[in-house]
Amino acid sequence: MNGTEKEILALLREDSRISVGKTAAALGIREEEAANKIRGLEESGVIVKYTAIINEDFIEEETVEALIEVKVTPGRRVGFDTIADEIAAHEEVKNLYLMSGAYDLAVIVCGKSLRSVSRFVSEKISTYDSVISTATHFILKKYKVEGAVMSKRGGAERISIQP
Repeated sequence: MNGTEKEILALLREDSRISVGKTAAALGIREEEAANKIRGLEESGVIVKYTAIINEDFIEEETVEALIEVKVTPGRRVGFDTIADEIAAHEEVKNLYLMSGAYDLAVIVCGKSLRSVSRFVSEKISTYDSVISTATHFILKKYKVEGAVMSKRGGAERISIQP
């Protein structure tokens, strides 16, 4: 990957909606060259997806997110990648990472309720032969996601109880 491609990725990380024209202008290259570089990054799998970060505090739909730590025992033919692929196939799974430490996998899941997430863990994740244990942590509030601050605080949020 060359320097121009790295600069394009930096611009897209900051704002995935940046136009090809603005990208080209920021880098001092022609639009056609910028478009070709972006297309190449997409086709090679470097750019996987463009997405929006949603502040769910402002939408009506209630969802619950949880971080599930999963400890597994890889087998002969079933390594971490195979187990991760099986878990990732579930639509509830938003993110999945191989981790160092006490647990092997960190799984971010989304459900409609605490019960649905709990059911997902007990009826799906924990049923895999290779899963030894899980620990579920429900996400109560998001302060920063992918570098974006989720709420702008303008002054004190606490209500004063003093006269």
